[in-house]
Amino acid sequence: MTLWFVFALMTVAAIFAVLWPLGRGARAESQDTENQGSEVAVYKDQLTEIERDLATGLIAAPEAEAARVEIGRRLLAAASSGPALAPKSSLNWRRAAAVLAFAGLPLVAIGVYMPLGSPRLQDFPLAQRERGSGSGMALENLVVQVQQHLEKNPTDGRGWNVLAPVLARLGRFDDAVRAYRNSLTYNGESSERRADLGEAISAAAGGVVTAEAKTEFERAHALNADDPKANYFLGLAAEQDGRKDDAAAIWRALLAKAPADAPWRPLVQSSLARVGGSTVPALSDETIAAAKDMNEGDRGAMVRGMVERLATRLKQNGDDVEGWLRLVRAYLVMGDRDKAMGASTDARQAVANDAERLRQLNEGLKTLGLDG
Repeated sequence: MTLWFVFALMTVAAIFAVLWPLGRGARAESQDTENQGSEVAVYKDQLTEIERDLATGLIAAPEAEAARVEIGRRLLAAASSGPALAPKSSLNWRRAAAVLAFAGLPLVAIGVYMPLGSPRLQDFPLAQRERGSGSGMALENLVVQVQQHLEKNPTDGRGWNVLAPVLARLGRFDDAVRAYRNSLTYNGESSERRADLGEAISAAAGGVVTAEAKTEFERAHALNADDPKANYFLGLAAEQDGRKDDAAAIWRALLAKAPADAPWRPLVQSSLARVGGSTVPALSDETIAAAKDMNEGDRGAMVRGMVERLATRLKQNGDDVEGWLRLVRAYLVMGDRDKAMGASTDARQAVANDAERLRQLNEGLKTLGLDG
């Protein structure tokens, strides 16, 4: 109902915009006609007055004739300044414009809206629109549109670059592999595209890093040795081949170079824990050399000292999720499960106000067997 009220106001405004200048023009023309009529009447009175003065002898005949000529000229000029039929003609035009504005504009608007608009369309609440915009059906429709575009423009590298990750998100991994290959063909080589292609091939194989997928990850690594996706999957390939030590070495190196806020850190940490690799930083060369000459008791004391120092540091700065996970794992390796449980509780309390860190911590603890 509100929509139709708005349409009515818009129609009235349009009609007013048309009639306003016509009304002003009519008033101006009426005023001009009135002024012209009064001027003609004055000149006629002057002619009458000249005849009266001539009859009474107040002016001579030559002067009267000259005055008649001058006043007659002015009278003709005043009478010819506007055509006699102009007011009637203008009035007819104004009436026609008014009828067209009042009747024509609404009829034209309705005639255009009925075939092009949707007057019988039911209301579509905002909540449903928001849900629909994020639905899989909307994403599928977008994919269809992009695919239709690429059928006509198969060399559009940007289109393939957009389509490939969407197909992977929808679980259409075989189609995603094809899209990534086309993206490489028309956009050129990059470590990201090679790694994405390898991930799609692995996903199509049910998570197995096949020989073909491994080749793509190796190509990505050759283009960028620090590519995180390529390094992670190369570690996963080593794990699946039974080379757990190689996998642990790859993932340790990846974590050593990773930013503290990298979103994939928890995944790599859990994978490293899965193959039995410690996430404790590598010892310095001097410490390793000194440990070689220690007996078993001294080496154990050195490890306990490192763990205690880590625990002390975490009490001062409890935001280090990776540090908490290292501490918990160290206690588990030392066989002190009670201390591991106590450290996990302290860690949860330290990061309780940070939802993202708490999520990363819980995922890491779960991989260590301390879920809950």
